Amino acid sequence: MYLLPGLLSSSESPMSKLRRRTCATTPSTEGDRFRLRRTRSGVIVGFFILALVCGETVLAQSTSKGIRNDPSSSVLNDPILVEEGRAGLMALYDMRFEEADSIFSRIESQFAGHPVGPFLKALVIWWRILPVLEMGPTTDDDLFYNAMESVIRLSDELLDANENNFDAMFFKGAALGFRGRLRSNRQEWLAAALDGRATLDYIFKIADADTTNADFQFGRGVYDYFASVIPERYPIVKPMMVFFPNADKKRGLKNLAFTAEKGHFIQTEAVYFLLQIYLSYDRDYDGARKHVEWLRTQHPQNALFHVLDGRVFATWSRWDRAVEVFREVIDLHERGATGYNRLIASQAHYFIGRFDMLSGRLEEAIIQFDRVIDLSKVIAAATYFNLFATLRRGMIYDTRGERESAIREYERVLDMKDRGGAHERAKRYRKAPYAGAIGSS
Repeated sequence: MYLLPGLLSSSESPMSKLRRRTCATTPSTEGDRFRLRRTRSGVIVGFFILALVCGETVLAQSTSKGIRNDPSSSVLNDPILVEEGRAGLMALYDMRFEEADSIFSRIESQFAGHPVGPFLKALVIWWRILPVLEMGPTTDDDLFYNAMESVIRLSDELLDANENNFDAMFFKGAALGFRGRLRSNRQEWLAAALDGRATLDYIFKIADADTTNADFQFGRGVYDYFASVIPERYPIVKPMMVFFPNADKKRGLKNLAFTAEKGHFIQTEAVYFLLQIYLSYDRDYDGARKHVEWLRTQHPQNALFHVLDGRVFATWSRWDRAVEVFREVIDLHERGATGYNRLIASQAHYFIGRFDMLSGRLEEAIIQFDRVIDLSKVIAAATYFNLFATLRRGMIYDTRGERESAIREYERVLDMKDRGGAHERAKRYRKAPYAGAIGSS
């Protein structure tokens, strides 16, 4: 999902480097209820960036041969696409969505009938979804699915003419991967599994092309790790794994670490996935801090990475640092910073409210939870944080002996879509008042 800083600054250009090489503590438990599951889409877009940049490495040898008129050549070798595509992606990852969409629209016009333009434009929709992916809003889902369907249709047209067309296979695989990623988050398991299975051949072919190239091993690393742990974490998908190749968790971690250390163009992707792993699966505070600090340094304008910085601190109860980060997020939201939307801000308020509650500052906690609920009104469906803010309001009322108010909050929780076991807790506290120690809730 992200371009590497090496593309922007270095004493030796990333292109020349690539030519030489290739062309060559106890964490809190609530996080267990709120998982980061961004896997397959990152693999595909990472490979898109790799292919996009690798295109420059053959330009000097190929432009005189008329690449754009050669049906066997990839559009990723085109100098116009390389230059504008990179500019558009950098705008996208800085969350300058209108600028990115404008650049990608030019690409779509310049390469009419090719899937690259619609694919890049679909990434803008994806990045509007991604920062709040786990929070509930689905308003852009149909727009995103339709955009990826256009990519698949254009790719199929190319495949009808030439079943070995590289661009067609690449972008069809990318579109299937993104569609499957969103479907998995929406718990459309069978459809997601079918999409995911269709992407694997592309991932493995890239990995097998050069086992010494750290970038090429990223996709296989992601697959090996998550195909090992996801069935353990989500048993519902186990029956579907018979359709997938065997996976090796240790090999996956090794390949991801290899890419994070030695990669040139997918290094950020590898660091991001390692953060997810150390935050949500193989929990390790030092590992999570190391990787989130790298992401914040390289992408300081990215609101998603900013809020993840605070969540790492909160997960391991480093609350002073967590609150400091979350207040920065809130301040940037209030100043209208790009990407710092209402739902991102609501997440920051929620964690500050949790800290206030744990510290016994119940009035302050209620104020923070009220802000969560107010900010979440931007969408019709309840978000995870809206749901749990409401639940915790009820818990606070119970500790203060305000039973009627507490029951009212629990009833509101039960009127919302269940997430993270909130309904089970609301039913329990509605039946018998919450009586736990407020500082350990």
